[in-house]
Amino acid sequence: MKEALFTENLMSNLLQNKVAVISGANRGIGKTIVETFAENGANIIACFRVISPESKKWMKNLEDKFNVSINPVVLDLSDEQSIKLAIKDIMLISPKLDVLVNNAGVASGSLFQMTTLQELRKVFEINFFGQIAFSQGLVKLMIKNKSGSIVNLSSTSAYIADPGTLAYGSSKSAFSRATKSIASELGPSNIRVNAIAPSVTKTDMFEQMSIGAREKLINSSALKRAAEPQDIANVALFLASELSSYVTGQVIRVDGGIS
Repeated sequence: MKEALFTENLMSNLLQNKVAVISGANRGIGKTIVETFAENGANIIACFRVISPESKKWMKNLEDKFNVSINPVVLDLSDEQSIKLAIKDIMLISPKLDVLVNNAGVASGSLFQMTTLQELRKVFEINFFGQIAFSQGLVKLMIKNKSGSIVNLSSTSAYIADPGTLAYGSSKSAFSRATKSIASELGPSNIRVNAIAPSVTKTDMFEQMSIGAREKLINSSALKRAAEPQDIANVALFLASELSSYVTGQVIRVDGGIS
């Protein structure tokens, strides 16, 4: 009984007193990551495009439940000025940063010949360029403290060339590749950089997919089900914590065993 209690306490305090920035915190995977990190003792800076009254109430409930602080920051990854202001706000909130989760992103689905350059640029601006600019600004805090973990949210679309995934899959492929380069450069500063590549997950994007596309991915997996947001949040927790202290430059596929 004592051993079980010790294990439970250990696993619920993996991020005790750490500061984590999480983008795309208002729904789906991002929202679940915020909840999971708060449960594990992290003080969180949650980034939203729009901070709603519902979001404020949700954050206050988490603060009270887990005795942590959660500060909201406005962030629009399609707007360079918004990125700069968000970085400045975050640095004012905390002089240190232990974890950065780049979760925010935009979905896109259209066939190659139907994909305009405008759409392609929009997707890359949010899913790649904005993420890089945001990380470049915040990593200064990690370099200063010679410690940190960056977790990027990629996708199995980066590796599975299904029809209609040109823009989204290409942007996530670029993000996966960037993860490896950034990891090699930041390693000497004791900063780990990894990515998670989920398959079909029960979020808003799940509802936007055609039933046929969803079923194809589910049926090609060993577990024959879609991922829950918690499945992804658990891997983010592992990568953010000291449990993965010797893991960097990796893209972990959370896909239920797609062959």
